[in-house]
Amino acid sequence: MSADLKVLVVGGYGTFGGRLIDLLLDSPRLVLLVAGRSLRSAEAFCQARPQARATLVPVAFDRAQEIAPQLAKLRPDVVVDASGPFQAYGEDPFRLVRASVALGIHYLDLADGAAFVAGIAAFDAGARAAGISVLSGASSFPVLTAAAVRALATDMARVESIRGGIAPSPYAGVGRNVIRAIAGYAGQPAQLRRGGRIAIGHPLTETLRTVIAPPGRLPLESRLFSLVDVPDLRALAQLWPEAKDIWMGAAPVPEILHRALILLAWLVRLRVLPSALPFASMMHAATNRVRWGEHRGGMFVAVDGIDRAGRTVRRSWHLLAEGDAGPLIPSMAVEALVRRMIEGQFPAPGARPATTVLELADYERLFAGRTIYTGMRHESSATPLYRSLLGSAWHALPAEIQSMHDVADCAQAKGVAQVSRGSSLLARLVAALLGFPDACRETAVQVRFDAANGSETWTRRFAGKSFSSRQSAGTGRWQHLLCERFGPLVFAMALVVEDDRLRLVLRGWSLFGLRLPMALGPRADAYESVADGKFRFHVEIGHPLMGLIVRYRGWLARVAQ
Repeated sequence: MSADLKVLVVGGYGTFGGRLIDLLLDSPRLVLLVAGRSLRSAEAFCQARPQARATLVPVAFDRAQEIAPQLAKLRPDVVVDASGPFQAYGEDPFRLVRASVALGIHYLDLADGAAFVAGIAAFDAGARAAGISVLSGASSFPVLTAAAVRALATDMARVESIRGGIAPSPYAGVGRNVIRAIAGYAGQPAQLRRGGRIAIGHPLTETLRTVIAPPGRLPLESRLFSLVDVPDLRALAQLWPEAKDIWMGAAPVPEILHRALILLAWLVRLRVLPSALPFASMMHAATNRVRWGEHRGGMFVAVDGIDRAGRTVRRSWHLLAEGDAGPLIPSMAVEALVRRMIEGQFPAPGARPATTVLELADYERLFAGRTIYTGMRHESSATPLYRSLLGSAWHALPAEIQSMHDVADCAQAKGVAQVSRGSSLLARLVAALLGFPDACRETAVQVRFDAANGSETWTRRFAGKSFSSRQSAGTGRWQHLLCERFGPLVFAMALVVEDDRLRLVLRGWSLFGLRLPMALGPRADAYESVADGKFRFHVEIGHPLMGLIVRYRGWLARVAQ
């Protein structure tokens, strides 16, 4: 395609529309009509982007007025509806779609309303006759989730259940229309698949807790997810009709605000309140002002199914977005489609949900160069502990580190180590209680690994003195973490792969089963690496009140049993 592509973005200076414009600024073959009810706001948005290679044109567009004359005047090639809330478009929610089809204009939207996306199929015949594509729900829910399910279910004979959720950063910034949409469906009946049948759920009154943990990356803290009324609840049921259960959630933070929203939803469900909509403004103000925690967000999709051998299979896909990268993801599906259209690659004519237009490989190209990381996990009790916890990141490890942790039942390793001990009274006492080795310049070291029932017992022997610990996969709030037990103490660590090293990052600890604050816990610097063809280890444990407790480092090599 040689001519410029003219794209009208309704809600172009809003939350999602503005991010879409920013994603497309680098394309000189685009004319982007930045549209909204306020021409002044559109002009200010465009003027704030002098670096744009695309042509930005501010225009006034009011969907409450007659739409066809406005479209006929602007004559775009593509209309993108990024405004919303799609759940509150009134008695004729498809006015913009109908006008686009009548004028032969390609249409895309970022709709998050399940009923809206399902209803787009009514325009299929008209879109085919006009030779245009009409795609609804071109956003993380349901395009990215559907792509993840396809990848996870590649060799499954049957998909049994699908779960997923999005966990935004507390600093992501949430638009007013998004909050209005959530308030509109909170506690209200919503259609979903449960137990193999169409059932009714009540958004935000059903919860689950899970950990988003892309393999080899520092995971998010455990998040509380609440059911949300998104297109996936229906769209995924059409793609995988054999699935018995489909559930999608969101995990906003801080959790105290999330729990307040859950309370409102329950009051609606119990009919104490007719709707949470009157609280939308207050919710919007609180969400965008009360912020703390990590500036990180994420997403997960989990699929349970049956493989071709009849065995139960459980797999999950995880996404982590650092800093400001996460808020861009919902607009990336439309970005990808528009970039294809620039090259003349338009979707097939017809009207349908956008669940099959992109695959995970397409998203990976969009994520490249950004602080967005993904990976898959395959749960199996037959897989060695470290390989299971590292998932797809296992293959990024050097062969020497893989070999040391590829323990099926029993293994041994020998090498040489150096040991340093802290000098304070408390440090010496703690080191003695835990059986840490005495200080020495150089000593022989032996390690025995005994694996059974998904856990490993490590027995380390330094110069004839031994101490042991038991390692296992964490559960609950410590899901996807490596938990190491020294007597009554348990330390939960993330396995992080960076620069050909396997780093163990402390994320939690407990004493006699009681979880304790990290501020009171030890400080650890532990990693495994390879140098001169040898597996090398470095473990340093200290505490703010005690200083160094113990440091041991050296090399190991596997030996035959």
